[in-house]
Amino acid sequence: MIRIKNMQVPFDEQRSLAQLAAKRLQLPPQAVTEVVIVRKAVDARRYHGAPVQFVYMLDVKINMPEKDVLKRLRKDKNLEQVKPAKRPEVQTRQRRAEDLRPVVVGFGPAGMFAALTLAKAGWQPLVLERGGDVDSRQAAIERFWQTGVLDERSNVQFGEGGAGTFSDGKLTTRISDVHIQDVLSAFIAAGAPAEIRYLHKPHIGTDLLRGVVKNIRQEIIRLGGEVRFNAQVTDMEIEQGRIQALLVNDEERIPCADVFLGIGHSARDTYRMLLAKGLRMEAKPFAMGVRIEHPQEFIDRAQYGEDAGNPLLPVADYALTYKDPKTGRGAYSFCMCPGGQVVAATSLQGHVCTNGMSNYRRDSGTANSALLVQVGPEDFGQEVLAGMALQDKLEQLAFTLGGANYCAPAQTVGDFLGGTSGSTQFLTAPTYQPGVKAADLHKCLPAFITKTLEGALPYFDGKIKGFANPGVVMTGVEARSSAPCRIRRERESMLAEGLSGLYPMGEGAGYAGGIMSAAVDGMKAALAFLQVNAVKQ
Repeated sequence: MIRIKNMQVPFDEQRSLAQLAAKRLQLPPQAVTEVVIVRKAVDARRYHGAPVQFVYMLDVKINMPEKDVLKRLRKDKNLEQVKPAKRPEVQTRQRRAEDLRPVVVGFGPAGMFAALTLAKAGWQPLVLERGGDVDSRQAAIERFWQTGVLDERSNVQFGEGGAGTFSDGKLTTRISDVHIQDVLSAFIAAGAPAEIRYLHKPHIGTDLLRGVVKNIRQEIIRLGGEVRFNAQVTDMEIEQGRIQALLVNDEERIPCADVFLGIGHSARDTYRMLLAKGLRMEAKPFAMGVRIEHPQEFIDRAQYGEDAGNPLLPVADYALTYKDPKTGRGAYSFCMCPGGQVVAATSLQGHVCTNGMSNYRRDSGTANSALLVQVGPEDFGQEVLAGMALQDKLEQLAFTLGGANYCAPAQTVGDFLGGTSGSTQFLTAPTYQPGVKAADLHKCLPAFITKTLEGALPYFDGKIKGFANPGVVMTGVEARSSAPCRIRRERESMLAEGLSGLYPMGEGAGYAGGIMSAAVDGMKAALAFLQVNAVKQ
């Protein structure tokens, strides 16, 4: 097939992609027999008043020799012949009766795809998830948002699908890995829309993702695996540098030889247990800040201009970065959720923590994003769990500042920048539930974060006029953007340093930053295990 890159098409173009591809290749329309969308992005820069453009990468099949066409159009640098991706060969063998089945701890993206990979290879994994299945988990979350009654075991952080299940379901990633297509294929087979394979910023949405993760769980079970919910690993037995058994809910001992650890970035009790067991861990940088909300219509107008509101265009998003000229500290938008809501995402009593969520259609009418500031060991100390302690402290301050009832402290941009508090003249109603209380966010965030945000907001307003409107609301705190520590592991084997049989993986282990990268990391951990065990005949 011939690949056409950087093909710009007005968003309201009426001709088919096949017709447009034929024109680009200077061929009659009947010469094009198939067009596959590899990538689709939106270019809203509107050069010289032109409409918003869709930018495609297309693979085109034609009924004539491709080399002749490419030779004739050799000056076009955006045309090339497609070369099939080279896939690594992984040797596998079926699990034997004497083999202990591998245990997967955590059923977020890393655990889910480790378990699915192991199940497909015939190893019948046992999955232990501290939270509930997605249906009971959803009920617990809705109850918390409506009443303020928190289930510490099953919440936005813990349960089937991990924290990503109650988010925007974004599948964007900075990694480049051949297994990305395997993950996307598994999502599509489980009910995700096929467009995630080619959209530049694909997302599933929390409403669809809940069904997708359930279907993946059922596939793992169909293949011989077992998934147990409300099963928290509370201890592990280690002898002579090798894992021997896990203790579940402080009472059940499960002998094991190979454990895939996908605990997520909020399992603070598990981090403490692992450190006490002597695992080699280290503090790592992360980011903290607030959630900011705007009317979605405002973001659409800012990005699309007069084309805003056209049903052919997706709701608009944004990505903003800032670097303090004095300190060099960075701030940036993160996990931007068009047409979504800010959610109560704590997993601990007496803590307030925010996150963003949206459904597939992104039709809430409100846009929200985290505004985060870089935080590193130089801010909180070099001790392994010092960053976690800072998260703990800020979330407790936010809980108290919000009224000690799981309402969150909220402040207008005007008050935040003006050194005042108490205004409730919000440009758009805060979406956080159980509710918000007008407060001074400076009282639950350290000065190095608030000072950086005070510089970032006017700078962002220069990029998107009105972004720092005095009535825009910010809600605190966002403290769980990523893991505050890393479990050290060997590069090739993916085993924990100094501990045979344990595979730390995903975002909680410090090796991923979202659904896709965590899923790929879990898959690669399982493949590393399969490769080693294939030679143990």
